[in-house]
Amino acid sequence: MSYKELSAILKVLSDSSRLEILDLLSCGELCACDLLEHFQFSQPTLSHHMKSLVENNIVTTRKDGNKHMYQLNHAILDDVNKNLTIVNTSDQRCICKNVKSGEC
Repeated sequence: MSYKELSAILKVLSDSSRLEILDLLSCGELCACDLLEHFQFSQPTLSHHMKSLVENNIVTTRKDGNKHMYQLNHAILDDVNKNLTIVNTSDQRCICKNVKSGEC
């Protein structure tokens, strides 16, 4: 995952309502109506949040009759965790190995 890709996902995750949606989905697949019951915002607002999460592959969706079912994409969240760990750790792959300290 590139820095640009990671940044785009972190931007989506920077919204507290979206983080709360992810927390709800951590228990398993839920329909939009179940999610909406938890929040004090409108259906269009939920749709806006879900669109961002789905477009960035953080959440997957499927139709079940007239319901939209949502589920966490654990693979992408694991990848985000892995990349944040790399940013937080100095190892052989770290770009800091290419920087010569004190040569300014």
